[in-house]
Amino acid sequence: MYQQMIFVNLPVNDLDASKKFFTQLGYSINEQFSDESAASVVISDTIVAMLLTKQKYGGFTKKEIVDATKSSQVLLCLSAESREKVDELVDNAIAAGGSATGETQDHGFMYGRAFDDLDGHTWEVVWMDPAAVEG
Repeated sequence: MYQQMIFVNLPVNDLDASKKFFTQLGYSINEQFSDESAASVVISDTIVAMLLTKQKYGGFTKKEIVDATKSSQVLLCLSAESREKVDELVDNAIAAGGSATGETQDHGFMYGRAFDDLDGHTWEVVWMDPAAVEG
């Protein structure tokens, strides 16, 4: 059965530093789709973050590339299998050079935290109680 995928393209200032950051979070780089201007970060079977140098990213748009440390256009959100996995991923991101952002959200049935990566892109990590989702 076909599974639709998402490829999130993100401009980065330092491709090597960004690759190191995401591998420190436990993700792998698909070398088949990576080169000196791009890195394919495999988040899951259906989610890939394409880290692109600003020059490479600029080849895909005529729009100004914003500084994500000063402006926000998108919030990326990943699910986690437990509260502990939320904390683990966010804590690893902070240890790898990212920064905590926003407040911890704890609604009992839903728990989430967020971090900014090295380039200021905000990643939210959320766990939801499966019983609450089923409804």
